[in-house]
Amino acid sequence: MKRKNRIVVVGGSAAGPKAAAKARRMDSEAEVILIQKDPELSMASCGYPYYVGGFFDDRNMLLSTPTGVTRDPVFYMNAKAIEARTSTEVTRIDSAAHTLDYRNLLTQEEGSLEYDKLILATGAVPRMPPVPGTDLKGITTLQSMRDADYLRKVRDEGIIKKAVVVGGGLIGIETCEALHLAGIQITVVELLPQLLTFLDWQLAKLVENHVKSKGADVITGSRVAAFLGEDGRLAGVKLDSGTELPCELAVIAVGVIPNVRLARDTGVTIGETGGITVNEYLQTSDPDIYAVGDCIETVNRITGRKVLAPYGDLANLQGRVAGENAASDNTITFPGTIQTGICKVFDFSAGSTGLSEHAARNLGYEDIVSVVNASPDKPGFMNGQLLITKMVADRKSGKILGAQCVGPGNVGKQVAQWAMAIQGDLTVEDLVNSDLPYAPPFSLAIDHFIATAHIMQNKLKGRLKGISAVDVKAKLDNRETPFFLDVREPEEFEETRLGIGETLMPPGALRKRLDELPQDKNREIICYCKVSLRGYEAALVLEANGWRNVRVMEGGIMAWPYPKEK
Repeated sequence: MKRKNRIVVVGGSAAGPKAAAKARRMDSEAEVILIQKDPELSMASCGYPYYVGGFFDDRNMLLSTPTGVTRDPVFYMNAKAIEARTSTEVTRIDSAAHTLDYRNLLTQEEGSLEYDKLILATGAVPRMPPVPGTDLKGITTLQSMRDADYLRKVRDEGIIKKAVVVGGGLIGIETCEALHLAGIQITVVELLPQLLTFLDWQLAKLVENHVKSKGADVITGSRVAAFLGEDGRLAGVKLDSGTELPCELAVIAVGVIPNVRLARDTGVTIGETGGITVNEYLQTSDPDIYAVGDCIETVNRITGRKVLAPYGDLANLQGRVAGENAASDNTITFPGTIQTGICKVFDFSAGSTGLSEHAARNLGYEDIVSVVNASPDKPGFMNGQLLITKMVADRKSGKILGAQCVGPGNVGKQVAQWAMAIQGDLTVEDLVNSDLPYAPPFSLAIDHFIATAHIMQNKLKGRLKGISAVDVKAKLDNRETPFFLDVREPEEFEETRLGIGETLMPPGALRKRLDELPQDKNREIICYCKVSLRGYEAALVLEANGWRNVRVMEGGIMAWPYPKEK
């Protein structure tokens, strides 16, 4: 009697279980087997920092369905008719024979299994800095449930007082907050000149300022030279500058590497990025083997280039596609990624989608234009919170290339809207009259998203001559002397000001005091206010009265990432 079609999935974190479940839904008769090296299945790994930070206390919530049922082998068999084998490692794949060898890590029992279609979801492994001391006790990553359990134990015991987080990316920043909430003194060390490299420097600096305001320390542009130990335990971290940071705990969060050992040994093609090469159906170079999740490379939908995109949501989407294709002979495709991401940073959020300005320029995009918009997410009478968005577009076509947003407001909503605009190939002109849901509890009458498009439209049409805070600071550092015009009210000026030699001239008095402005109509004048809406209106007044070199500092004081006078 011919056995049923057998689909085997290797890897049980995010992409693997999704692939297995989709394959079962597509083929109720197939034999679906899920093999997982770890003891747990379908772990919500993006939730690890929040478990460590005490946002919830029940560890099982990381392994459960929305209704609270634990996703264990019994659940998979009873609810989905999927045979899930945990604590089991696949040691070898014979693609010619369509078999794989495995070993049970608890009993050391070995065996072999035939497959018709195979889906690799082997994930990624943490990248470790090539420096002495990484084997000391007290050094960990936050990649597995075991890591999360260890750090949660650290939190609950309350013994450790100082920790260093190595890496200022998504996991590093989330871990910083989690440990800080446990009362641990945190220092984040980042090799690059900024945190969160998916942001441009100005917005990343605003995030850094917020992290520091919460009591954590941040050191950028520094490399870890060694981990220092006493009696086999971590005692400190030494930087390449010679600085030593005493600590009892170090969390390494410098990225991940695709786990492709099994795939490479099998003979499937590995791409230049280090991830498994797949086609639009998520097939590898072997048509009977699919691959999904953090172990693969995918296509950037904007640039067409191959990239690594180790995101939990993409892993689930890819698992769904591969599961369907393995069960139904390639009926759907996965189009790639625009690399959308977001993270919580204490009371801030920071998110981006598409290309940042520095990424676009590094990729050879030359004729691009950007704007910065600072404004609340909803009216002040509804307790609106600040959003600061930077948008990047192609100057000729007006096509949106990327957007990034930070602040205490509803960043997620903004980034989601930008992501859909990019995936829909929309232009600035498509966005300026967007019909979005409006009511004061949810947004401004002209949503921050649309207002950003309006600013870009004005810039593309030459109505707004903007300048970034970064470029303003460069002028100051070069000892240039623009005339800085602050058009806020006096009480605002007394509360906070930049202290860059500015002249205060409230908007209601501006037309009456034009004679106090530089009489050389070619002198550069830079206008700003809290968010630079009044700054833009002031610039229009000046231009109407003959000044020819007037610019607006985009985002105003709220987007200024440098120290202020007060």
